[in-house]
Amino acid sequence: MIAPAPSPIHALIFDFDGTILDTETHEFRRWEALYRRHGRELALSDWQRGIGTWDAFDPWLGLPDDVQARQAEVHAELRDLIHADIEASELRPGVRGVLEEAQSAGLRLALATSSDKAWVTRWLRQHGLLSLFEVLATRDDVARVKPDPELYALAVRGLNLRPEACLAIEDSLNGATAAVAAGLNVVVVPNDVTASQPFAPSWPRLAGFTTLSELLAQAGQMNNQAVR
Repeated sequence: MIAPAPSPIHALIFDFDGTILDTETHEFRRWEALYRRHGRELALSDWQRGIGTWDAFDPWLGLPDDVQARQAEVHAELRDLIHADIEASELRPGVRGVLEEAQSAGLRLALATSSDKAWVTRWLRQHGLLSLFEVLATRDDVARVKPDPELYALAVRGLNLRPEACLAIEDSLNGATAAVAAGLNVVVVPNDVTASQPFAPSWPRLAGFTTLSELLAQAGQMNNQAVR
């Protein structure tokens, strides 16, 4: 039996942290440095449990009691350092070009993120990307974040499309799991802190962003397929 042709992709739904802007590596490196200052090691595998979601890993529990007692003070200092790192950083290489290609090709764009709206709009606005996204599905809009599919289901409804007409672009295991559970196609584009996560072999994967054509090809789309 000949398998049916894949449905054409009408929209790209991007994750934000770690996918568009690699906030995750900056955050991990600062926490890692904090651990080392106090004679501890922060295992990447532990940190990865919390990437793309909330409350799956509490990094404070691995620090000495005296640091935990000063949590508010330490966290304020750490937050300022992380924000300064992100403020000075650029988008992930190639991602702006892919977004602009998608817009020119008539693909609709949405965001599905476990972060809150204030966080993502801050950085999207800084990099001149906010106006590209038709739908923003954020932590503020749902009861459950990734790996639950609720964020992706919300983004798909906002676009008024079927899940199979949407392609999710993710960097993390929690995020990709959410997209697949919502019925979307997914392409994984991991960063330095997510590259070693145990992604399903069936999920297409790219080392980085190059062109829209390559992204669609990874999702089983013909490079010349109509996208409108």
